[in-house]
Amino acid sequence: MTAYGLWIDGSWRSPEKGHYAVVNPATEEVVGEAPEATPAEVADAVAAARAAQDGWSRTDPRERAAVLDRTAELLDERTKELIPLLQAETGATVRVTTALQLPPAVDRFRRYARGALEPVVVPLAPCPLKGTPLAPGGLLGAAAVRRPVGVVCCITSYNFPVVNLAGKVAPALAMGNTVVAKPAPQDPLCCLALGPVLKEAGLPDGVFNVVTGSSPATGEALVSHPGVDMVSFTGSTAVGKKIAEAAGRSMKRTLMELGGKGAAIVLEDADDEVLKSAIGAVGSVWSFHSGQICTAPTRVLVHRSSYEKIVTGLSHYARTLKIGSPVDNSTIVGPLISAAQRDRVEAYIAGARAQGARVAVGGARPGLDRGFYVAPTLITDATPDMTVAREELFGPVVVALPFEDEDEAVSIANSTSYGLYDYVFSADAGRAWALAARLRCGNVGINTLQRHPETPFGGSKESGIGRDGGSFGLHAYSELQSVVWSA
Repeated sequence: MTAYGLWIDGSWRSPEKGHYAVVNPATEEVVGEAPEATPAEVADAVAAARAAQDGWSRTDPRERAAVLDRTAELLDERTKELIPLLQAETGATVRVTTALQLPPAVDRFRRYARGALEPVVVPLAPCPLKGTPLAPGGLLGAAAVRRPVGVVCCITSYNFPVVNLAGKVAPALAMGNTVVAKPAPQDPLCCLALGPVLKEAGLPDGVFNVVTGSSPATGEALVSHPGVDMVSFTGSTAVGKKIAEAAGRSMKRTLMELGGKGAAIVLEDADDEVLKSAIGAVGSVWSFHSGQICTAPTRVLVHRSSYEKIVTGLSHYARTLKIGSPVDNSTIVGPLISAAQRDRVEAYIAGARAQGARVAVGGARPGLDRGFYVAPTLITDATPDMTVAREELFGPVVVALPFEDEDEAVSIANSTSYGLYDYVFSADAGRAWALAARLRCGNVGINTLQRHPETPFGGSKESGIGRDGGSFGLHAYSELQSVVWSA
């Protein structure tokens, strides 16, 4: 078992307060020990990032691109070495870990290696102006230029720790910012391991730093530090509100990717092929990392004419999924991240029963000796105002709700405080496109859960502020500066 240090200014630092245990969600055994950062150590990490920021911001973009490209190569080379650790600390299944936990992180570093070379200057047409008491007239030239924000604090969620961090760090570095990362307390070990990888790739000391802690105190110290210029956060809406409040006191830039309560709307024109696609998509709430993903379609809104068919199909789907050890290749449903999260999801299920909903499938803890498991659960006979249909559970639970017409479907879909990702399933793509315009969310999938990597990603309402992804990620980690001159 390894006891990790803090990664500050290009080297490991032994934490003053010692370590805390990182637990395997499937076995409940200790995977490793993560450092408990003090406010003073957080301040040291920010100071290192601040000291390195000017030099890194003036580095030739081709050099920044080379570092990011080399980082992708090194991560790719170390996939077999890192995957067992990543799987142990996240509890993700073999299928999810090998396909979606580390490879997309490699892709993101490669994407923003290219992004470092994207133009940052937007030329504006010359403008003839008459003289004023302020200045003489003439022909004025101008440009809008994207500049680095400065020191960026990146706070990430536990469901996809390395991918999530790469999605923040890579565009931030590409734009010339420096970073202090604070991974989720449940699974920070692979994020800590990213420090030496970036250093080996040629990143100067201080440009990337990692601090960890088992309590909110570490993140609070980082967010409130006056040396931080921007906070990029992925996590729950409740925590996001606290971060936004703290960041707002010093007018820090924020990028918030928060919770979701995705609605999959199945219209009455859906033929058998579309219905099958919808069942598979909604079933991913169970089969894809046990529903621990903010974009999951955890509400399926079905036209009453197809409601029983969808419920029957989902019930069959749920019963076919193997629950068990993530290291078993045949396992589809692994554990939740912690005992606390398992208990939270179970409390929501119990609350649904108490409010009069029916648990059609699941709802009971699977018969496994160890691990934080929740069986795939389908809830029917619910109403849109029930807690289970309104709040984000972050577990393998789907709520099925019938509707009579499009207006009611839109009303139910928009009735929660969230607005991250919704889906429309229809045999008429044009109709689905028109319906998407009525959904108050940042993203809409039409007959698919697949995401396009270049689209802007983010939420509306309480699902977040700002957008990243593709070139929009570069925009998120930059400030526009207007430069005007007399031609």
